[in-house]
Amino acid sequence: MSHSTTAPPKRKAGAWAVKAVAVVLAFIGIVLLGGGVYLILLGGSWYYAVAGALLLASGVFLFRMDRTGVLIYAVTWAITLAWTVWEIQFDWWAWVPRMVAPTVLLVLVLLCLPALGARRSAPNQVA
Repeated sequence: MSHSTTAPPKRKAGAWAVKAVAVVLAFIGIVLLGGGVYLILLGGSWYYAVAGALLLASGVFLFRMDRTGVLIYAVTWAITLAWTVWEIQFDWWAWVPRMVAPTVLLVLVLLCLPALGARRSAPNQVA
């Protein structure tokens, strides 16, 4: 009797989709982190550097098919929401450039959950 170690095609497609989202998050994270550090040196907000580091971390975890990446991105989104409220209060139109892209990314990250569901990060787990 032969046991196949390859995942079914749907699982492979899901893994590729998660890895694609991970690469996008990591790229955006690197850009925000670099720009954020520069902004800090100019005396500006720390938000971009922090958000960039968190997006990069989220991308790395998701690329490794670890659900921790989803949690890190959710925290990043919550920080972005808090920063938006602090910076502009409740001028809803001013929220658009600050919250639309992060919310679209949140939806993409949440759509990764089914593909991540089968892979737990618990040590010594027998598959």
